[in-house]
Amino acid sequence: MISGMGAVAPNGIGREAFWKAVRSGTSGVRRITRFDVSDYPTQIAAEVPDFDPRIVLDGREARHVPRVTALALAAATEALADAQLDAASLPLEQRRRFACVVGSGSAGLEFAEEQFRQYYLLDPKGVSLYAIPSATPGSISSEISMRFGLRGPSHVITTGCTSSTDALGHAMELIRWGRVERAIAGGADATVGPAILRGFCLLKVMTTRWNQDPARGSRPFSADRDGFVLGEGAWFFVLESLEAARARGARIYAELAGYGATCEAFHRVRLAESGEEPARAMQLALEDAAVRPEEVDYVALHGTATVLNDRIETRAVKRVFGARAPRVPGSSVKSMIGHPQGASGAAGLAAALLALRDGFLPPTINLEVQDPECDLDVIPNEGRPAPVTTALCNCLGFGSKNAALVVRRWDA
Repeated sequence: MISGMGAVAPNGIGREAFWKAVRSGTSGVRRITRFDVSDYPTQIAAEVPDFDPRIVLDGREARHVPRVTALALAAATEALADAQLDAASLPLEQRRRFACVVGSGSAGLEFAEEQFRQYYLLDPKGVSLYAIPSATPGSISSEISMRFGLRGPSHVITTGCTSSTDALGHAMELIRWGRVERAIAGGADATVGPAILRGFCLLKVMTTRWNQDPARGSRPFSADRDGFVLGEGAWFFVLESLEAARARGARIYAELAGYGATCEAFHRVRLAESGEEPARAMQLALEDAAVRPEEVDYVALHGTATVLNDRIETRAVKRVFGARAPRVPGSSVKSMIGHPQGASGAAGLAAALLALRDGFLPPTINLEVQDPECDLDVIPNEGRPAPVTTALCNCLGFGSKNAALVVRRWDA
């Protein structure tokens, strides 16, 4: 059961600010200002503006901790508060059965880049004492576990763009297996750095056409899309067993009911044209949840805005839903928050949960002319009210990875 949610997004800090922006189709994509991008082909990104790490870290800690960790701590703190769960005050035995599972594609890579810059270009004496442990991916979950005194499993799953979907699936399974009663789980990434941006530019997977009009840059399923917009952010959730949630009278957003994952074993970056394995991941998630395709009311699409990915995701959705596929509404929040890498699945889940809560489907913005090969109902430009009982959240990414989650309303 999902009983709490927190968000730190490019278009809104805090769960409700994020949802207000997503409902209204407000973009968080801007020109990059944290470093000089004048000689980069891509000069825009979806950064979280005005985020001060000192809201979760004191001034001395902030220089020793990656931005991604501060984002994760802020979202996890909000999720626990939303669940009305004072984790640090729980009895020791309950904290021993409280896991932390984080999905992150790049983890502390941006922090490591800054430490190398400090060492080679500035003053080696300025390198952080914690340069090595803080840049290690596993440090993100450790920081959250330490902040709240959680003694259960503390894991970071890093599987590229599917990282947070896999993390949430793993957390759900830990609860199912009886290993833990609760988990704080989600995704965080902060990959907007000079060398990282340069690397993505070399791959030629990002848009280069919208440097003068950033808000229009992320264009999933549009005929004129030419690549994704790099993003950052954190989205976290409190997961509990039904027994643990009932015992404390928790308010429940929804049931996290199913998870599926596959690998095409095809290519480092490209997807196979058939869409077979992304479809199988969705089918496995539906089977795990004992949900039939015709019961799905909404699909949180991966929707990166690359020519290849959007076309193949469309094929995968058609494999899952058959003749009904064009009538199943779905949207990509990446049109508003860019591509937050390993946090993508958590961002899509947050939008799906709030759609379930409010009976409102968020839009895919910047869809001026829809690609005929992406002929799904992607809720173009304006959201719409609609009852939602069951949602499917899809992710696919580098290294041939695919993953999906199913959530459904809990009315008991």
